[in-house]
Amino acid sequence: MVKTILWGAAAIGVLAAAPVTAAELKIGVVNYNQLLGESPQAKAVAEALRAEFMPRQRELQNAGQLLKTREEKFQKDAATMSDDQRSREERDLRESERDLQRKQSEAQDDLNARRNEELSRLQRTIVDQVRTYAKAQGYDLVIAGESVLYTNSAIDITPQLLQVLTRSGGAGPGTASTTHKTSKPSSKKDE
Repeated sequence: MVKTILWGAAAIGVLAAAPVTAAELKIGVVNYNQLLGESPQAKAVAEALRAEFMPRQRELQNAGQLLKTREEKFQKDAATMSDDQRSREERDLRESERDLQRKQSEAQDDLNARRNEELSRLQRTIVDQVRTYAKAQGYDLVIAGESVLYTNSAIDITPQLLQVLTRSGGAGPGTASTTHKTSKPSSKKDE
């Protein structure tokens, strides 16, 4: 938000110093969040991340279900177990639960890191496309419209940019479901 305000202030300063009148300027407004959400590249990135992390998520869900089943069995059988058996099973269940929580936390951290990586690539692609479009169409100024209080829809170039992004293809920047492997090699301790 602050960055956008600073860019806006800088743009106003440049416009005030420029010998051109406002009538000669060609200005466009872009809803950047809409481009990030609706472009085919954004949808491709989301699908690639979903496909990349779904097997790991299923594995964790299955492990959680197995742990729940073990806990239910323990609750039923606890009364007939010796104190030593009961203590050993309680300890094993606690260790299994901690291990599952650690794996879930690692999976979430990995997903967040990959999402941020892909989002950064996507943002660079969209900014490059906006710049290319603006230069080709002769725009003097293009403003990201998230903090613009009012704009005439005639200067909103978001729909045109969505068409450009669609034409450039949905295989987003580094939809790296094939370039990154997120599953960690299992060790004896993880099994």
